[in-house]
Formats: sequence, C-alpha cells, structure tokens
Amino acid sequence: MLKDQGAGYGQSRNFRGKILLRFTVACTLIVSCNQSNPNAVMELQVDRFEPTWESLEKYEVPTWFCDAKFGIFIHWGVYSVPAFRSEWYPRLMYMDSAVWNAEFEVQREGPSSVYTHHVEKYGHPGKFGYKDFIHMFKAEQFDADGWMEVFKEAGAKYIVPVAEHHDAFAMYDSKYTRWNAVEMGPKRDVLKELFESARKMGLKVGASSHYAFNWSYFNRKPAFDNWNPEFFDLYGHNLEKNDHMDEKHLTNWWNRTTDIVDNYQPDIMWFDFYWDKEVFRPYHKKFAAYYYNKGLEWNKEVVLQGKNFGGFESFPGGTFLYDLERGKLAEIRKEPWQTDTSIGKNSWGYVSNWMSKTPNQLIDDLVDIVSKNGCLLLNVGPKADGTLPEDQVEVLLEIGKWLQINGQAIYGSRPWWIFGEGPTAVAAGHHTEGKNEDFTSEDFRFTTNKGKLYAILLEWPKSRELTIKSLGRNSEHGQWGIDKVRLLGHEGELIWEQNADGLKVDLPQDLELDYAATLEIDFGAEGAKAIDNSID
Repeated sequence: MLKDQGAGYGQSRNFRGKILLRFTVACTLIVSCNQSNPNAVMELQVDRFEPTWESLEKYEVPTWFCDAKFGIFIHWGVYSVPAFRSEWYPRLMYMDSAVWNAEFEVQREGPSSVYTHHVEKYGHPGKFGYKDFIHMFKAEQFDADGWMEVFKEAGAKYIVPVAEHHDAFAMYDSKYTRWNAVEMGPKRDVLKELFESARKMGLKVGASSHYAFNWSYFNRKPAFDNWNPEFFDLYGHNLEKNDHMDEKHLTNWWNRTTDIVDNYQPDIMWFDFYWDKEVFRPYHKKFAAYYYNKGLEWNKEVVLQGKNFGGFESFPGGTFLYDLERGKLAEIRKEPWQTDTSIGKNSWGYVSNWMSKTPNQLIDDLVDIVSKNGCLLLNVGPKADGTLPEDQVEVLLEIGKWLQINGQAIYGSRPWWIFGEGPTAVAAGHHTEGKNEDFTSEDFRFTTNKGKLYAILLEWPKSRELTIKSLGRNSEHGQWGIDKVRLLGHEGELIWEQNADGLKVDLPQDLELDYAATLEIDFGAEGAKAIDNSID
C-alpha cells in the first residue's frame, strides 16, 4: 500500500506537495490542489517525463480533479445482456467445477450458480458461449446526450466509461481486436459518443481498462467454445496450470491501452486490479511517462489512477492518483485520492436483481471522502438496450439536488486540520464498505472553501440541538471567535453559541432534512486567514 496512506493531515499539513508540469517551451510548474495560493508558480526546465520514479515524482494531480470531487463510472458491456449475478458473468459461466485458475473465487465441489443458470437458460457453454451474447447487445436506445443530462443534473464533473472489461470486448473502435462495439453488437463507437457528449457539456472524460486480467479470466476447457483457437483473440489462449503471463499478452495490453490514449485523448486513465501486479512492473513507469507526455503534447492536465491492490506497490505515492475500490480511508491523506464504488450493492454491471444503495448513504460517503481529500467515482449500470434504470437515475438526481444546495462545501473544497468528529469509525482499505455502520447525529465532517469552514452534519438530530466539540474555545481548532453560522439552504437566522465546550447550534424546529446538513461557519478576516493556512 502507499507509504502515506491514512496519514493524518494534521500531522503533515504540507498540502501543496509537488508541482504540476504544463506544456510550454520552458515548462511552467504550477502548485496544484492548493487553495490558499493558486497563482504560485516556479520555473523548471523540463519538457517531458522519463520512465523513472525520479521523473514521475514531478507529476501532480491537477487542480481541476481536486476541485471536481464527484464523477460517474459506467459499467456497460456485453455482460448486461444476461444481466445475472454480476458483470463477472462471463467468467462464472465457465466455472463448471473447482478449477486451478479460479482467482478470487472460492474453490467449490460443484458448478457456480451462474454456470447452472447459463446451461438452463442458454445451453452448454460449448454450444452457446459468451461470444454468442454479442449479437444480442444492440444498444438500440442508447442516447449519450440523454445520459450526460442525467449525470450533469446529478452534479458530476467527470465520467469514466469502461473502455474494455476483463471480457476483452472493446467499447471503442479498436485497431487491435475485432471484438469491438463498432464491428459487432451495437456497431457504434460508444466511447467516442460518450466523450463527445460529455465534452460538449463541460465534463472531463476518462476511460477505464480492465484488460490485464483477461490473461486468466476465463476458465478454458476442451468442452467449451473458448478452447477453440478461432476465439483466442477474445478469450485468451489455453493455459497450463503453472503458465506465467507471456510477452504476447503484455504487448496486447500495451497496444490496446495506448490505442485508447492516442485516439480518444482521455483526461483520466483508470486501471483495475491485475495491472498493478508485479508482472506488469516494466510497464508501470513506461505507461505513466507515455501518458503524462501525451498530456503535455495535448496541453492537457491528465490523471492516471491505479489501486496498488494486493500489497505490491506498483506506484509510489506522488506519481499517480491512488484509487480505493468499494472502500474509504480512515484519516486525511495529504495526496489526493479517490473511492470508486457502485450505486449497486451487488453488482457494477446491470443485473435484473440490482439493489441500489440509498441517496443518504451515498451522500454521507461523498462527504466523508471529500473531508479526507478524496473524490467519489460512483458507478451506474445501464441496461443492454442503452437505457439508464429508473432507480439508479432517482438516486443520482437526489444526490444532484443535495449538491445544488450544499455544493460550496464540496466542489473546490479542501480538508481542514481534522476531517471530522463523532463516534462512528470508518473501515479503511479496499472492499471494506460492507463493514461500515450508519453515521449518527453526533458525526460531523469538515471542509474548507474560500476562507469558510463547513461543518457537515451526517444525520439530522431529533432534538434539533447539536454541539460541535472541535469548535469549542478550549479546543486547539476553535480558538478563533465565530462571527456567523448559517445553514445552507435555509433563509432564517440560527440560534448559536460558542463556548469552551463547543459550538452549540439550535436547528429550526419546523425543519427536517432527509440528508446531510451543512453549517457554514465564518470566523471573520483573521479566522479566514487561519482557515486558508490550515491547507498549507
């Protein structure tokens, strides 16, 4: 894991970090993700990145990303046709028994439930394989502009569609595989349409690559269609038990990934696990330098995201953006980071029994993540016909309504000295979200923006009375006198008092909010200066 993961911000306070290369004749370096002095510049004669950690450490996550806070992930592909269990259907449909390469699968005596379902509904995988779903993936109602209107209304600032999942079906016009959405299935360049629509609406765009895991994704047997050499360019080659990833797969990965970069110029490149395995070590520095140099060539500030999943540090801190899957951090991280999770509790891709999280849960997660210097990438799973399911849209629009009122505490914000207070602990690390309990009316999260402090209450109190202990005059963080307290979205005056024990606020008796409530706290000129200095 990253060396500084989970380091308390109050222990470091060195938020300016390193510098961000911009493409000029004599490259200008801008201090990014810094609110207190956004115009600070330094000069350095560097015009490109080299594939060394020393060179890559000059990279800095751009300010636009640090300001964005909220993006939309899109898991859409052939797996949305069977719409059963999860987007891992293509792997599990070939799991007829316990197999040696069942990575991340519990060894079993009998077949997976997906295999049983597939045989019953479609036939044996030797006669009806995953490839046979492709002609059923028509996307006949896909409307990129319609999607973007929803995402824009939800308050998202960037999108990251899946360019290709583990199944190796490319959702773009690939030069390196015939199994792509232009030649088969929808017969449309899905990635291009999404990028063009998003850019037209002012959103940043990214592409996610999951292709690395294709090496051992499918369980291949002579009885299955994936044993046929005719389809090796989709399923991968047949493997023996102790086979190691060969150079051919690594070269395919490089060609397909740089093809996305070169032809679509994404602001973000997002990688799933397996790319962070040691076997890809020669390509980590090589690809980062390639992509960052492309950003300089395009005069664009780009973001490279990875997971460092499984204990191997594929990227040191400060050379990329750290991404946590279905998990968060327990403390402020001085370098920007991101959580990726799904609206769906049980899947990323659309399934017929999709179970959505509540808007309240997701808003609380967004607030908690932002208070710790993170961003939230929230996934949707469209149907095979290209429509966004109504329940997912409803969740997104509720988040958007909340952000319309509380956005100044989120967009462009930076962490305070401490991320918050309250009794509810947050589990840290990949795949830990299921361990978290609901927040209470004693749980607050703090952000700062333009000299103001925002205290976000994660659960509306029944008593209408609250106390923020961190803002007591005897607290190390409450030494400045408060000039004003207001509740975002509420026009009336609040009754409040700052004493030695905390900031006590009486909330309106005739008001009850469904989601997190934001108090904007004004310390006056001296306090505002101190607030800004808290992010240095």
